[in-house]
Amino acid sequence: MSGGSLGIRSGSYGSLDKQLQNGVLPIQFAGRKKVGLLLLCAISAAIFVWVLYLGKDEVQEIYNVPIPKVNDSLPLNNSRSPLINGVQNISIHNLTYSPVDAEGSEVPPPPSYFLGYTLPAEHPCNTFTLPPPPADKKRTGPRPCPVCYLPVDEAVALMPKVPSFSPVLKNLTYIYEENLNKETEFGGSNFGGYPTLKQCDDSYDIRESMNVHCGFVKGTKPGHGTGFDIDNSDLLEMEQCHGVVVASAIFGAFDNMLQPKNISKYSEQTVCLYMFVDEETKSDLETEHGLNESKKIGLWRIVVAHNLPYANGRRNGKAVSDARFSLWIDGKLQLLADPYQILERFLWRKNATFAISRHYIRFDVFEEAEANKAARKYDNASIDFQVDFYKKEGLTPYSEAKLPITSDVPEGCAIIREHVPISNLFTCLWFNEIDRFTSRDQLSFSTVRDRVAAKTNWTVNMFLDCERRNFVVQKHHKGVLAMLAQMAPPAISPPPPPLSLANIPPRKSSLEIASVSPKHRRDWRVGSR
Repeated sequence: MSGGSLGIRSGSYGSLDKQLQNGVLPIQFAGRKKVGLLLLCAISAAIFVWVLYLGKDEVQEIYNVPIPKVNDSLPLNNSRSPLINGVQNISIHNLTYSPVDAEGSEVPPPPSYFLGYTLPAEHPCNTFTLPPPPADKKRTGPRPCPVCYLPVDEAVALMPKVPSFSPVLKNLTYIYEENLNKETEFGGSNFGGYPTLKQCDDSYDIRESMNVHCGFVKGTKPGHGTGFDIDNSDLLEMEQCHGVVVASAIFGAFDNMLQPKNISKYSEQTVCLYMFVDEETKSDLETEHGLNESKKIGLWRIVVAHNLPYANGRRNGKAVSDARFSLWIDGKLQLLADPYQILERFLWRKNATFAISRHYIRFDVFEEAEANKAARKYDNASIDFQVDFYKKEGLTPYSEAKLPITSDVPEGCAIIREHVPISNLFTCLWFNEIDRFTSRDQLSFSTVRDRVAAKTNWTVNMFLDCERRNFVVQKHHKGVLAMLAQMAPPAISPPPPPLSLANIPPRKSSLEIASVSPKHRRDWRVGSR
Protein backbone atom coordinates (compact mmCIF):
# COMPACT_ATOMS: atom_id res chain seq x y z
CA MET A 1 0.00 0.00 0.00
CA SER A 2 1.35 3.40 -0.86
CA GLY A 3 1.73 6.10 1.72
CA GLY A 4 -0.50 8.40 -0.28
CA SER A 5 -3.65 6.58 0.76
CA LEU A 6 -3.00 7.27 4.41
CA GLY A 7 -3.51 10.99 4.36
CA ILE A 8 -3.12 14.20 2.45
CA ARG A 9 -0.26 14.20 0.00
CA SER A 10 1.03 17.72 -0.33
CA GLY A 11 3.63 18.96 -2.70
CA SER A 12 5.06 21.14 0.05
CA TYR A 13 4.80 19.53 3.47
CA GLY A 14 5.10 15.93 2.30
CA SER A 15 2.74 13.43 3.90
CA LEU A 16 0.26 14.81 6.44
CA ASP A 17 -2.03 12.32 8.11
CA LYS A 18 -5.55 13.59 8.65
CA GLN A 19 -5.81 11.96 12.01
CA LEU A 20 -2.78 13.90 13.28
CA GLN A 21 -3.70 17.41 12.18
CA ASN A 22 -5.10 18.46 15.52
CA GLY A 23 -2.43 20.38 17.11
CA VAL A 24 0.65 22.27 16.14
CA LEU A 25 0.82 26.03 15.75
CA PRO A 26 3.98 27.69 16.79
CA ILE A 27 3.93 30.39 19.33
CA GLN A 28 7.17 31.19 17.59
CA PHE A 29 8.40 29.90 14.28
CA ALA A 30 11.74 28.32 13.55
CA GLY A 31 13.58 28.55 10.26
CA ARG A 32 12.08 26.83 7.24
CA LYS A 33 14.50 25.40 4.77
CA LYS A 34 14.96 22.06 3.13
CA VAL A 35 16.68 19.36 5.09
CA GLY A 36 17.38 15.73 4.70
CA LEU A 37 20.11 13.12 5.39
CA LEU A 38 19.73 9.63 6.50
CA LEU A 39 21.45 8.48 9.69
CA LEU A 40 25.19 8.13 9.96
CA CYS A 41 23.73 5.11 11.62
CA ALA A 42 24.93 3.24 14.12
CA ILE A 43 27.02 3.28 17.13
CA SER A 44 24.24 5.20 18.76
CA ALA A 45 22.90 2.80 21.32
CA ALA A 46 26.28 1.54 22.04
CA ILE A 47 27.52 4.83 23.34
CA PHE A 48 24.58 5.28 25.64
CA VAL A 49 26.03 2.77 28.09
CA TRP A 50 27.56 5.44 30.30
CA VAL A 51 24.74 4.90 32.78
CA LEU A 52 25.94 1.36 33.31
CA TYR A 53 29.34 2.53 34.54
CA LEU A 54 28.06 5.28 36.79
CA GLY A 55 25.79 2.92 38.70
CA LYS A 56 22.15 3.01 39.72
CA ASP A 57 22.59 5.15 42.84
CA GLU A 58 24.27 7.95 40.95
CA VAL A 59 21.69 7.78 38.18
CA GLN A 60 18.89 8.05 40.70
CA GLU A 61 20.69 10.98 42.30
CA ILE A 62 20.93 12.64 38.91
CA TYR A 63 17.23 12.26 38.30
CA ASN A 64 16.38 13.82 41.65
CA VAL A 65 18.38 16.99 41.11
CA PRO A 66 15.85 19.83 41.20
CA ILE A 67 15.47 21.81 38.02
CA PRO A 68 16.61 25.40 38.57
CA LYS A 69 13.84 27.94 38.47
CA VAL A 70 14.02 30.23 35.49
CA ASN A 71 13.53 33.84 36.50
CA ASP A 72 12.88 37.02 34.59
CA SER A 73 16.53 38.07 34.78
CA LEU A 74 17.76 34.95 32.96
CA PRO A 75 18.70 35.82 29.37
CA LEU A 76 16.53 33.73 27.08
CA ASN A 77 15.91 33.65 23.36
CA ASN A 78 13.83 36.36 21.80
CA SER A 79 10.20 35.30 21.80
CA ARG A 80 7.61 37.87 20.94
CA SER A 81 4.78 35.68 22.17
CA PRO A 82 3.41 36.44 25.62
CA LEU A 83 4.25 34.07 28.44
CA ILE A 84 1.34 31.93 29.53
CA ASN A 85 0.51 32.83 33.12
CA GLY A 86 -1.08 29.50 33.83
CA VAL A 87 1.96 27.41 32.96
CA GLN A 88 2.90 26.96 36.62
CA ASN A 89 -0.52 25.39 37.16
CA ILE A 90 0.00 22.65 34.59
CA SER A 91 -0.43 19.30 36.24
CA ILE A 92 2.72 17.22 35.95
CA HIS A 93 1.80 13.67 36.75
CA ASN A 94 4.16 11.47 38.73
CA LEU A 95 3.40 7.88 39.61
CA THR A 96 4.07 7.17 43.30
CA TYR A 97 3.56 4.12 45.49
CA SER A 98 2.50 3.64 49.07
CA PRO A 99 5.38 2.61 51.34
CA VAL A 100 3.13 -0.03 52.94
CA ASP A 101 2.67 -3.51 51.45
CA ALA A 102 -0.46 -5.68 51.51
CA GLU A 103 0.30 -6.90 55.03
CA GLY A 104 0.74 -3.41 56.38
CA SER A 105 4.54 -3.62 56.64
CA GLU A 106 6.63 -0.66 55.66
CA VAL A 107 8.73 -1.12 52.54
CA PRO A 108 11.17 1.26 50.88
CA PRO A 109 9.22 3.37 48.41
CA PRO A 110 10.16 2.80 44.75
CA PRO A 111 11.10 5.86 42.75
CA SER A 112 8.35 8.01 41.30
CA TYR A 113 7.95 8.32 37.54
CA PHE A 114 7.06 11.08 35.14
CA LEU A 115 3.75 10.33 33.40
CA GLY A 116 3.29 13.43 31.30
CA TYR A 117 1.23 16.59 31.61
CA THR A 118 -1.63 18.38 29.88
CA LEU A 119 -1.47 21.96 28.69
CA PRO A 120 -4.38 24.19 29.74
CA ALA A 121 -7.45 23.94 27.51
CA GLU A 122 -7.10 27.56 26.43
CA HIS A 123 -3.48 27.09 25.39
CA PRO A 124 -2.89 28.11 21.72
CA CYS A 125 -1.29 24.74 20.96
CA ASN A 126 -4.57 22.98 21.81
CA THR A 127 -6.63 25.01 19.36
CA PHE A 128 -4.40 25.07 16.32
CA THR A 129 -4.83 23.03 13.16
CA LEU A 130 -2.02 22.73 10.66
CA PRO A 131 -2.48 25.30 7.90
CA PRO A 132 -2.30 24.24 4.25
CA PRO A 133 1.14 24.54 2.67
CA PRO A 134 1.87 27.73 0.76
CA ALA A 135 0.63 27.64 -2.83
CA ASP A 136 3.92 27.72 -4.70
CA LYS A 137 3.77 25.81 -7.96
CA LYS A 138 7.50 26.24 -8.50
CA ARG A 139 8.33 24.41 -5.28
CA THR A 140 6.74 20.99 -5.11
CA GLY A 141 9.06 19.17 -2.72
CA PRO A 142 8.70 18.76 1.05
CA ARG A 143 9.12 21.83 3.23
CA PRO A 144 8.83 22.83 6.90
CA CYS A 145 5.50 23.36 8.61
CA PRO A 146 4.65 25.32 11.79
CA VAL A 147 5.39 23.74 15.17
CA CYS A 148 3.97 24.88 18.50
CA TYR A 149 6.93 25.55 20.79
CA LEU A 150 6.65 26.94 24.28
CA PRO A 151 8.95 29.83 25.18
CA VAL A 152 12.23 28.51 26.56
CA ASP A 153 11.58 29.41 30.19
CA GLU A 154 8.23 27.61 30.15
CA ALA A 155 9.79 24.54 28.53
CA VAL A 156 12.55 24.47 31.17
CA ALA A 157 9.95 24.78 33.96
CA LEU A 158 8.20 21.69 32.59
CA MET A 159 11.34 19.56 32.42
CA PRO A 160 10.54 16.33 34.35
CA LYS A 161 12.19 16.07 37.75
CA VAL A 162 12.00 12.26 37.71
CA PRO A 163 12.57 9.73 34.91
CA SER A 164 9.79 8.43 32.72
CA PHE A 165 8.37 4.99 33.38
CA SER A 166 10.22 2.12 31.70
CA PRO A 167 7.70 -0.71 31.12
CA VAL A 168 8.86 -4.21 32.13
CA LEU A 169 12.59 -3.47 31.83
CA LYS A 170 14.22 -1.94 34.90
CA ASN A 171 17.86 -3.11 34.81
CA LEU A 172 19.85 -3.25 31.59
CA THR A 173 23.42 -4.53 31.36
CA TYR A 174 25.51 -4.53 28.19
CA ILE A 175 27.91 -7.40 27.55
CA TYR A 176 30.72 -8.25 25.16
CA GLU A 177 32.03 -11.81 24.75
CA GLU A 178 35.58 -12.14 23.50
CA ASN A 179 35.35 -15.84 22.70
CA LEU A 180 32.47 -15.84 20.24
CA ASN A 181 33.43 -17.59 17.00
CA LYS A 182 32.97 -15.02 14.26
CA GLU A 183 33.56 -17.68 11.61
CA THR A 184 30.31 -19.45 12.45
CA GLU A 185 28.11 -16.74 13.92
CA PHE A 186 25.54 -14.82 11.94
CA GLY A 187 26.73 -11.28 11.23
CA GLY A 188 28.27 -8.87 13.69
CA SER A 189 31.61 -7.14 14.10
CA ASN A 190 34.53 -6.91 16.48
CA PHE A 191 32.99 -3.70 17.80
CA GLY A 192 29.52 -5.05 18.50
CA GLY A 193 30.44 -8.68 19.06
CA TYR A 194 29.14 -11.72 17.21
CA PRO A 195 25.96 -12.76 19.01
CA THR A 196 24.30 -15.91 17.79
CA LEU A 197 20.83 -15.93 16.29
CA LYS A 198 19.53 -17.37 19.55
CA GLN A 199 21.16 -14.60 21.56
CA CYS A 200 19.70 -11.99 19.22
CA ASP A 201 16.27 -13.55 19.54
CA ASP A 202 16.55 -13.71 23.35
CA SER A 203 17.30 -9.99 23.46
CA TYR A 204 13.70 -9.39 22.38
CA ASP A 205 12.34 -11.42 25.29
CA ILE A 206 12.04 -8.35 27.47
CA ARG A 207 12.29 -8.97 31.20
CA GLU A 208 12.87 -6.90 34.31
CA SER A 209 16.64 -7.48 34.18
CA MET A 210 18.49 -8.15 30.93
CA ASN A 211 22.00 -8.69 29.60
CA VAL A 212 22.38 -7.82 25.93
CA HIS A 213 25.23 -7.57 23.46
CA CYS A 214 25.96 -4.07 22.30
CA GLY A 215 28.73 -1.93 20.85
CA PHE A 216 31.06 0.26 22.88
CA VAL A 217 31.25 -2.11 25.85
CA LYS A 218 34.50 -3.78 24.87
CA GLY A 219 37.45 -2.49 26.89
CA THR A 220 37.87 -1.19 30.43
CA LYS A 221 35.30 1.61 30.14
CA PRO A 222 33.49 3.51 27.39
CA GLY A 223 36.07 5.24 25.25
CA HIS A 224 38.99 3.07 26.42
CA GLY A 225 39.95 0.13 24.20
CA THR A 226 36.49 -0.07 22.69
CA GLY A 227 37.32 0.59 19.05
CA PHE A 228 35.83 4.07 19.42
CA ASP A 229 38.44 5.59 21.68
CA ILE A 230 38.19 9.06 23.21
CA ASP A 231 40.84 11.16 24.95
CA ASN A 232 40.73 11.28 28.76
CA SER A 233 40.11 15.03 28.79
CA ASP A 234 37.06 14.57 26.58
CA LEU A 235 35.81 11.62 28.64
CA LEU A 236 36.08 13.69 31.80
CA GLU A 237 34.10 16.49 30.18
CA MET A 238 31.39 14.08 29.00
CA GLU A 239 31.11 12.43 32.39
CA GLN A 240 30.23 15.80 33.92
CA CYS A 241 27.26 16.29 31.60
CA HIS A 242 24.12 14.84 33.20
CA GLY A 243 21.33 16.97 31.75
CA VAL A 244 20.74 17.65 28.05
CA VAL A 245 23.12 16.78 25.22
CA VAL A 246 23.02 17.81 21.58
CA ALA A 247 25.36 15.57 19.57
CA SER A 248 26.52 15.31 15.99
CA ALA A 249 29.45 13.82 14.09
CA ILE A 250 31.59 14.53 11.05
CA PHE A 251 34.01 11.90 9.78
CA GLY A 252 36.41 12.11 6.87
CA ALA A 253 35.98 15.91 6.71
CA PHE A 254 32.80 15.10 4.84
CA ASP A 255 30.74 18.09 5.97
CA ASN A 256 31.15 21.69 7.05
CA MET A 257 30.50 22.25 10.74
CA LEU A 258 27.28 24.25 11.16
CA GLN A 259 26.65 26.42 14.20
CA PRO A 260 23.21 26.15 15.86
CA LYS A 261 20.90 29.14 15.65
CA ASN A 262 18.14 30.51 17.91
CA ILE A 263 19.77 29.00 21.01
CA SER A 264 18.89 30.73 24.27
CA LYS A 265 21.55 31.97 26.69
CA TYR A 266 20.22 29.48 29.23
CA SER A 267 20.81 26.59 26.81
CA GLU A 268 24.29 27.87 26.02
CA GLN A 269 25.05 27.61 29.75
CA THR A 270 23.35 24.29 30.51
CA VAL A 271 23.24 22.15 27.34
CA CYS A 272 26.29 20.13 26.26
CA LEU A 273 26.91 20.36 22.51
CA TYR A 274 29.35 17.68 21.31
CA MET A 275 30.68 17.36 17.77
CA PHE A 276 32.41 13.99 17.35
CA VAL A 277 35.12 13.97 14.70
CA ASP A 278 37.98 11.79 13.51
CA GLU A 279 41.57 12.95 13.21
CA GLU A 280 41.17 13.97 9.56
CA THR A 281 38.21 16.19 10.40
CA LYS A 282 40.07 17.63 13.40
CA SER A 283 42.96 18.70 11.14
CA ASP A 284 40.49 20.22 8.72
CA LEU A 285 38.79 22.18 11.51
CA GLU A 286 42.14 23.41 12.85
CA THR A 287 42.99 24.77 9.41
CA GLU A 288 39.64 26.46 8.91
CA HIS A 289 38.77 27.68 12.41
CA GLY A 290 41.68 27.06 14.75
CA LEU A 291 41.26 24.91 17.84
CA ASN A 292 42.48 26.15 21.21
CA GLU A 293 42.74 24.40 24.59
CA SER A 294 39.01 24.77 25.22
CA LYS A 295 38.41 22.55 22.17
CA LYS A 296 35.40 24.67 21.32
CA ILE A 297 34.44 26.12 17.97
CA GLY A 298 31.43 28.32 18.42
CA LEU A 299 28.95 26.39 20.55
CA TRP A 300 30.37 22.96 19.70
CA ARG A 301 32.82 21.10 21.93
CA ILE A 302 35.02 19.07 19.58
CA VAL A 303 35.49 15.43 20.69
CA VAL A 304 38.04 13.41 18.72
CA ALA A 305 37.36 9.69 18.27
CA HIS A 306 40.29 7.39 17.47
CA ASN A 307 40.46 3.85 16.03
CA LEU A 308 37.03 4.00 14.41
CA PRO A 309 35.57 0.51 14.15
CA TYR A 310 34.02 0.80 10.69
CA ALA A 311 35.14 1.94 7.27
CA ASN A 312 31.52 2.91 6.64
CA GLY A 313 30.93 6.39 8.05
CA ARG A 314 27.22 5.67 8.50
CA ARG A 315 28.11 3.03 11.08
CA ASN A 316 30.58 5.30 12.87
CA GLY A 317 27.59 7.32 13.91
CA LYS A 318 26.11 8.85 16.97
CA ALA A 319 27.87 9.34 20.27
CA VAL A 320 26.42 10.83 23.43
CA SER A 321 27.49 10.98 27.06
CA ASP A 322 25.49 9.99 30.13
CA ALA A 323 22.74 12.53 29.72
CA ARG A 324 19.11 12.37 30.76
CA PHE A 325 17.96 13.70 27.40
CA SER A 326 19.68 13.87 24.04
CA LEU A 327 19.14 15.25 20.58
CA TRP A 328 21.13 13.70 17.76
CA ILE A 329 21.44 15.52 14.43
CA ASP A 330 23.42 14.40 11.41
CA GLY A 331 26.59 16.26 10.51
CA LYS A 332 25.16 18.20 7.58
CA LEU A 333 22.16 19.50 9.54
CA GLN A 334 21.98 22.88 11.24
CA LEU A 335 19.94 23.22 14.43
CA LEU A 336 17.39 26.05 14.27
CA ALA A 337 15.44 25.75 17.54
CA ASP A 338 16.30 25.68 21.22
CA PRO A 339 16.91 22.13 22.58
CA TYR A 340 14.51 22.62 25.52
CA GLN A 341 11.74 23.63 23.15
CA ILE A 342 12.34 20.53 21.01
CA LEU A 343 12.38 18.21 24.03
CA GLU A 344 9.19 19.73 25.43
CA ARG A 345 7.34 19.50 22.13
CA PHE A 346 8.29 16.00 21.01
CA LEU A 347 9.03 14.14 24.28
CA TRP A 348 7.56 15.67 27.43
CA ARG A 349 4.28 16.88 26.00
CA LYS A 350 3.78 13.51 24.28
CA ASN A 351 4.92 11.54 27.34
CA ALA A 352 7.42 9.75 25.08
CA THR A 353 10.99 8.59 25.60
CA PHE A 354 11.95 8.23 21.93
CA ALA A 355 10.91 10.48 19.04
CA ILE A 356 11.84 10.39 15.38
CA SER A 357 10.24 11.75 12.23
CA ARG A 358 8.83 9.53 9.55
CA HIS A 359 10.02 9.53 5.99
CA TYR A 360 8.33 12.31 4.06
CA ILE A 361 7.02 10.07 1.27
CA ARG A 362 7.51 6.36 2.07
CA PHE A 363 5.70 4.42 4.81
CA ASP A 364 6.52 0.85 3.78
CA VAL A 365 9.78 -1.06 4.34
CA PHE A 366 9.42 -2.97 1.08
CA GLU A 367 9.09 0.28 -0.87
CA GLU A 368 12.05 1.72 1.04
CA ALA A 369 14.15 -1.33 0.13
CA GLU A 370 13.36 -0.93 -3.56
CA ALA A 371 14.18 2.79 -3.39
CA ASN A 372 17.55 1.98 -1.78
CA LYS A 373 18.30 -0.52 -4.52
CA ALA A 374 17.32 1.89 -7.28
CA ALA A 375 19.55 4.57 -5.78
CA ARG A 376 22.40 2.06 -5.27
CA LYS A 377 22.61 2.90 -1.57
CA TYR A 378 23.84 -0.64 -0.82
CA ASP A 379 24.37 -3.80 -2.82
CA ASN A 380 21.04 -5.30 -3.86
CA ALA A 381 21.77 -8.84 -2.66
CA SER A 382 22.38 -7.66 0.92
CA ILE A 383 19.20 -5.56 0.93
CA ASP A 384 17.14 -8.47 -0.43
CA PHE A 385 18.64 -10.84 2.13
CA GLN A 386 17.80 -8.49 5.02
CA VAL A 387 14.21 -7.86 3.90
CA ASP A 388 13.60 -11.57 3.22
CA PHE A 389 14.93 -12.37 6.70
CA TYR A 390 12.53 -9.89 8.31
CA LYS A 391 9.69 -11.15 6.14
CA LYS A 392 10.20 -14.66 7.55
CA GLU A 393 10.12 -13.10 11.04
CA GLY A 394 6.73 -11.56 10.32
CA LEU A 395 7.38 -8.26 8.51
CA THR A 396 4.38 -7.25 6.41
CA PRO A 397 3.74 -4.25 4.15
CA TYR A 398 2.44 -1.18 5.91
CA SER A 399 -1.32 -0.73 5.89
CA GLU A 400 -4.02 1.16 7.78
CA ALA A 401 -4.44 -1.94 9.93
CA LYS A 402 -1.27 -0.85 11.76
CA LEU A 403 -2.80 2.42 12.99
CA PRO A 404 -2.21 4.22 15.32
CA ILE A 405 1.32 3.42 14.06
CA THR A 406 1.67 5.89 11.23
CA SER A 407 4.73 4.60 9.37
CA ASP A 408 7.30 1.82 9.22
CA VAL A 409 10.01 4.04 7.71
CA PRO A 410 11.76 6.76 9.76
CA GLU A 411 13.88 9.68 8.67
CA GLY A 412 16.67 9.08 11.13
CA CYS A 413 18.79 12.21 10.69
CA ALA A 414 17.34 13.64 13.93
CA ILE A 415 16.62 11.51 17.02
CA ILE A 416 15.21 12.79 20.31
CA ARG A 417 15.26 10.60 23.40
CA GLU A 418 15.18 10.24 27.14
CA HIS A 419 17.64 7.66 28.38
CA VAL A 420 15.63 5.17 30.37
CA PRO A 421 16.20 1.39 30.22
CA ILE A 422 13.54 0.65 27.59
CA SER A 423 14.63 3.38 25.16
CA ASN A 424 18.28 2.40 25.67
CA LEU A 425 17.38 -1.21 24.88
CA PHE A 426 15.59 -0.19 21.71
CA THR A 427 18.58 1.86 20.54
CA CYS A 428 20.98 -0.98 21.29
CA LEU A 429 18.86 -3.57 19.46
CA TRP A 430 18.51 -1.23 16.50
CA PHE A 431 22.29 -0.87 16.42
CA ASN A 432 22.68 -4.66 16.53
CA GLU A 433 20.50 -5.03 13.42
CA ILE A 434 22.55 -2.41 11.58
CA ASP A 435 25.73 -4.15 12.72
CA ARG A 436 24.79 -7.58 11.34
CA PHE A 437 22.86 -6.49 8.23
CA THR A 438 23.16 -3.40 6.04
CA SER A 439 23.79 0.12 7.34
CA ARG A 440 20.42 1.24 5.91
CA ASP A 441 18.78 1.89 9.26
CA GLN A 442 15.30 2.48 7.83
CA LEU A 443 15.06 -1.20 6.89
CA SER A 444 15.48 -2.50 10.45
CA PHE A 445 13.68 0.21 12.43
CA SER A 446 10.12 -1.15 12.34
CA THR A 447 11.15 -4.73 13.06
CA VAL A 448 12.92 -3.69 16.26
CA ARG A 449 10.14 -1.28 17.26
CA ASP A 450 7.37 -3.83 16.76
CA ARG A 451 9.17 -6.65 18.55
CA VAL A 452 9.83 -4.42 21.57
CA ALA A 453 6.22 -3.18 21.52
CA ALA A 454 4.91 -6.75 21.43
CA LYS A 455 6.35 -7.32 24.91
CA THR A 456 5.61 -3.89 26.38
CA ASN A 457 3.32 -0.90 25.99
CA TRP A 458 6.27 1.19 24.87
CA THR A 459 6.40 2.72 21.41
CA VAL A 460 8.04 5.50 19.43
CA ASN A 461 6.65 8.97 18.79
CA MET A 462 6.87 9.28 14.98
CA PHE A 463 6.12 12.89 14.14
CA LEU A 464 5.64 14.59 10.78
CA ASP A 465 8.61 15.07 8.49
CA CYS A 466 7.66 18.72 7.96
CA GLU A 467 7.92 19.25 11.74
CA ARG A 468 11.49 17.94 11.69
CA ARG A 469 12.28 20.34 8.86
CA ASN A 470 11.15 23.11 11.18
CA PHE A 471 14.02 22.66 13.67
CA VAL A 472 16.85 21.45 11.41
CA VAL A 473 17.94 22.53 7.94
CA GLN A 474 20.08 20.51 5.57
CA LYS A 475 23.23 21.78 3.90
CA HIS A 476 25.23 20.20 1.10
CA HIS A 477 28.17 17.89 1.79
CA LYS A 478 31.58 19.43 1.18
CA GLY A 479 32.11 17.37 -1.96
CA VAL A 480 28.81 18.54 -3.43
CA LEU A 481 29.65 22.16 -2.67
CA ALA A 482 33.02 21.77 -4.41
CA MET A 483 31.35 20.19 -7.44
CA LEU A 484 28.76 22.97 -7.62
CA ALA A 485 31.54 25.54 -7.46
CA GLN A 486 33.27 23.89 -10.44
CA MET A 487 30.02 23.77 -12.38
CA ALA A 488 29.28 27.46 -11.81
CA PRO A 489 29.39 29.52 -15.04
CA PRO A 490 32.48 31.70 -15.47
CA ALA A 491 32.20 35.23 -14.28
CA ILE A 492 31.10 37.60 -17.05
CA SER A 493 33.40 40.57 -17.52
CA PRO A 494 31.65 43.92 -17.41
CA PRO A 495 30.85 45.36 -20.86
CA PRO A 496 33.22 48.02 -22.21
CA PRO A 497 32.20 51.63 -21.59
CA PRO A 498 30.08 53.21 -24.33
CA LEU A 499 31.92 55.08 -27.03
CA SER A 500 31.98 58.83 -26.83
CA LEU A 501 30.01 60.63 -29.54
CA ALA A 502 33.12 62.60 -30.30
CA ASN A 503 34.86 59.40 -31.44
CA ILE A 504 32.09 58.27 -33.77
CA PRO A 505 32.58 59.44 -37.40
CA PRO A 506 29.59 61.24 -38.93
CA ARG A 507 27.27 59.15 -41.09
CA LYS A 508 27.60 59.85 -44.82
CA SER A 509 24.65 61.33 -46.61
CA SER A 510 22.91 59.55 -49.49
CA LEU A 511 24.47 61.98 -51.95
CA GLU A 512 27.95 61.10 -50.70
CA ILE A 513 27.19 57.39 -51.06
CA ALA A 514 25.89 57.90 -54.61
CA SER A 515 29.05 59.72 -55.59
CA VAL A 516 31.34 56.80 -54.74
CA SER A 517 33.49 55.82 -57.71
CA PRO A 518 31.99 52.94 -59.76
CA LYS A 519 35.08 50.81 -59.23
CA HIS A 520 34.40 50.86 -55.48
CA ARG A 521 30.77 49.84 -55.88
CA ARG A 522 29.50 46.28 -56.00
CA ASP A 523 27.60 45.29 -59.12
CA TRP A 524 24.18 43.93 -58.09
CA ARG A 525 22.94 43.32 -61.60
CA VAL A 526 21.41 39.94 -62.35
CA GLY A 527 23.98 37.54 -63.61
CA SER A 528 26.89 39.34 -62.10
CA ARG A 529 29.36 37.46 -59.95
